[in-house]
Amino acid sequence: MPRHYLDHASTAPTRPEAIEAMYEWQKLSSGDPGRIHAEGMQARHALEEARSGVAALVGARTREVVFTSCATESIMAAIEGAAGRGHHMVVPAVEHSSVRLGAQRLADRGSHEVTIVGCNRDGRVEAETLLAAIRPDTALVNLQWGNHEVGTEQPLPEVAAACRTHDVLLHVDASQAVGHTKVDFASSGADLMSFSSHKFGGPTGVGVLLVRRGLRLDPLLVGDDRERARRAGFENVTGIIGLGAVCRSLQGARLVAEQDKQRALTGVLMEGVEPMAGIHVHGDRQHRLPHIACLGIEGIEPQAVLLALDQRGIACHSGSACSSEELQPSPVLEAMGVDAHRSLRVSVGWNTAEVDVEQLLDVLPAVVNQLRSLGS
Repeated sequence: MPRHYLDHASTAPTRPEAIEAMYEWQKLSSGDPGRIHAEGMQARHALEEARSGVAALVGARTREVVFTSCATESIMAAIEGAAGRGHHMVVPAVEHSSVRLGAQRLADRGSHEVTIVGCNRDGRVEAETLLAAIRPDTALVNLQWGNHEVGTEQPLPEVAAACRTHDVLLHVDASQAVGHTKVDFASSGADLMSFSSHKFGGPTGVGVLLVRRGLRLDPLLVGDDRERARRAGFENVTGIIGLGAVCRSLQGARLVAEQDKQRALTGVLMEGVEPMAGIHVHGDRQHRLPHIACLGIEGIEPQAVLLALDQRGIACHSGSACSSEELQPSPVLEAMGVDAHRSLRVSVGWNTAEVDVEQLLDVLPAVVNQLRSLGS
């Protein structure tokens, strides 16, 4: 049975250019990029070439790119690094759990207060509400580029401009945006931006934190002066080279073409489920990431839907974005005021074909009807 992978928002299959670049590098005698012998300098050159590719894709200076192990580490580095600038943080309720729990840990220590900001039923945060939460002692405002469960994009330009006026740092979690839509760090107004390689076809084990030029942060990991003393620990050179290859391949027309294709595929899905009884689309239909669609399915537990689809060769996701063995209600959907227990997240990516979405639309009505009949 052919498989139809529709869970790119969790992780995307590694692109061939990344695999090839990593394979070619592993055939070499790799050295420590922190050393001045020939092998070390070769590794340093490869690392900096990859950094240039990443910077070019996201509109950043090379010196603003800090390599980490994953987006979660990047997020924690942003939160912990900014903590010393004040005793208060602003966190929308629809942020990824790493943002929410990272800020909450500061509150649990007693060093900070955290203001949670709500959203509308489409998952969009109102800029005025978010900005009203800023205080004189606010260290950091967090605002994701686009939501990881429903795809809703947030009002970044308005919030960034106001944060500059208030002289407050802004951290943007762009994990679901980079590699799927155009991201320009320089023009975004963000001070800090985090994302991960594996969300758009790069290798696992590599994350990025963009740090605005001139901004000084205390590093999360200490022990040496790697990454210009902003992140200690031996760099994942092989993975970073793979990420660099992907970023170089996405510059220009290819990213636009992939974005348009992904938006068209999720559009077909959203239109296709409209006639299906008891199934509706969550999220903002106008301000949305191109590759994510979230469906509310009335009256059926998500585990049953996921298992039935998997038996038919289709991989999707449901529930809290970082739940693994046990599906948990989605804090994002709870904040939106919709059913947080019964959802199906469908996410496409670089290698998704029309047949993958068509297969889901073909089998979903039968799956839902069968499960509803069993429950009646």
